[in-house]
Amino acid sequence: MELKKILAGLEGLKVKGSLDIDVKNIRNNSKNVGPDDMFVAVKGFDVDGHEHIEEAMNNGAKVIMAQEDIIDKKIIKEIKDDVTLILAKDTRYSLAICACNFYKNPSQKFKLVGVTGTKGKTTTTYMIRDILEKKGIKVGLIGTVASYVGDRKIANNENTTPESLKLQEIFSKMLEEKCEVVVMEVSSQSLKLERVAGCDFDIGVFTNLSEDHISTKEHPNMEDYFNSKVKLFKMCKKGFINADDVYAITIPKLVPECQISTYGIDNHCDLLAKDITVTNQYVDFKVKIGDKNERVKVSIPGRFSVYNSLAAIAVALNFGCTSDNIKDALINIRVPGRSELVDNKLGLTIMIDYAHTPESLEKILNSVKIYTKGRVISVFGCGGDRDKNKRPMMGEVSGRVADYTIITSDNPRTEEPKEIVKEIEKGIKKTKGKYVCIVDRKAAIKRAINMANKKDIIVLAGKGHEQYQEINKKRYPFDEVEIVNSIINEIS
Repeated sequence: MELKKILAGLEGLKVKGSLDIDVKNIRNNSKNVGPDDMFVAVKGFDVDGHEHIEEAMNNGAKVIMAQEDIIDKKIIKEIKDDVTLILAKDTRYSLAICACNFYKNPSQKFKLVGVTGTKGKTTTTYMIRDILEKKGIKVGLIGTVASYVGDRKIANNENTTPESLKLQEIFSKMLEEKCEVVVMEVSSQSLKLERVAGCDFDIGVFTNLSEDHISTKEHPNMEDYFNSKVKLFKMCKKGFINADDVYAITIPKLVPECQISTYGIDNHCDLLAKDITVTNQYVDFKVKIGDKNERVKVSIPGRFSVYNSLAAIAVALNFGCTSDNIKDALINIRVPGRSELVDNKLGLTIMIDYAHTPESLEKILNSVKIYTKGRVISVFGCGGDRDKNKRPMMGEVSGRVADYTIITSDNPRTEEPKEIVKEIEKGIKKTKGKYVCIVDRKAAIKRAINMANKKDIIVLAGKGHEQYQEINKKRYPFDEVEIVNSIINEIS
């Protein structure tokens, strides 16, 4: 593609060299650069792309884009004469716009739905997809688990929302597959770091907001976290927000240009759930769809499933889905790692859930406690290189709500697992809860299975859909469904 076309819409660029050249590919990793490529240098948390400009040129880059307030003057002098240098005010943003242009703005050619919030993003996107498919709409799905067209996986995602270059490539593939609607999780990081800049969103959904992702590498405080999420609604024509969330209800005043409707349980709203019933296998409720009060049954237990369902219903109604489409989809909904029950030959109730914050852990434990006849056995840890403040808070939550807690490892990343466990233990010691610390996660799961009976429920919290453990920047296979079944096969 012509470089001029790739740069369309970007202002304030400083250019040294020719713009009348063709670019084969855009890259933001110097190792992937090939002949006639454009390399965009981005300063990350751990790696600064500006330090790899020479490598990109040696690999054949004909265009270098760098950030004008970061690039070293010495590096500028070393740019080869036949290489075009472009200086931008923000290369993250510029990369996103260039990616949109390079892939010919695919999001303008289908309906794009973005779902943001601390919890419920993954489940809500799956619900929206399944309802729309019941109506016969071809849907693309992008999120924490992976990217799909229908049930077919087309990409694994390292982030909840892929980097801008990867995202536009996925959009392009979905357009080729003739997707009419794309539903995606939109993380606060993706909004803050401009991964979705240039995307043409039709609908935005806000599930809820609670303390998470507060760290030096993410958000410095809750205000920054919330403001990052609000950016989605500045990019949308319509929005659906949770009327029971104290943060969400402020959005209409902050973004008056977005047409916003509400859903909820406790407060006045446009889409209200009533007469809620929760069991250990499902939740059902009444909601007005058209002129009728319909009873909707959802195969994911818990009150939070009602909120996720309402958000999905609100979006589905916008696309003309019927009550039958909605009910048929939600009664069979399955979401990997979200209140996922693991079938096993011992007949034990074992649930895998992604709960990894104090609030989400408390919600899942309280939800299962309501309908569990025996003990609630909680198995969880906390990720390394993330918000340390939540560790004792989560220990306190589990000690207070669960009948027995096994504190273990999650993704320790570059931290020492034992030290993370000790920080969690500080919180549980404030309670009278029974607990044990077993750093090895597989051993912790085995302890839980050995001590449980059919009246108990084991909640494996924190990892959810993840099929790995990240230790010292390496990912090792760790699929909890497989691990549960292998342990049960060993002991039965």
